[in-house]
Amino acid sequence: MMTQQMEINVFFDKGLEDCLEVSWLQGITKQTLIAQCADPNVEMGLVIASQERIKQLNKTYLGRDEPTDVLAFAMLGKLPARGEPEAGTSPFVMPPDGMLHLGEVILSYSQAVKQAEEHRHSVKREVAILIIHGVLHLLGYDHDTPKLKRQMKAREAAILNCVEGRLV
Repeated sequence: MMTQQMEINVFFDKGLEDCLEVSWLQGITKQTLIAQCADPNVEMGLVIASQERIKQLNKTYLGRDEPTDVLAFAMLGKLPARGEPEAGTSPFVMPPDGMLHLGEVILSYSQAVKQAEEHRHSVKREVAILIIHGVLHLLGYDHDTPKLKRQMKAREAAILNCVEGRLV
């Protein structure tokens, strides 16, 4: 029997190391991947970033000189669902460790705090929403049309419902 080898590497910008527990962040991320039937041998990074860092990344990579709440940098294009044949070949050489390297989700902790206040819910709930959103981007979801936005919002809501018990 094969065991799940999901590897979630969590990094914090200086000064944010004590804002959230690593195991909690990993748990939300893993539950999102499991809810999406991701391959059990995946690896990704999760960065809890300062407002300054996320603003710089947003400017550098998306050309937007403003802070944002979450960014996702996928290593691969749209991934096939588990059990589906590959749509094409990956532009990346897959490493010999057998792990599928998804990419990184970077979220702004101060933006999460601000949005939690605006929405009148806990910071953990907001962080979970941002993690789910970012992971879905790594898995190929997008929201650049009304139809895609509805699909992504529906998946976010379903996954948030699954992790609800972890938000206290």
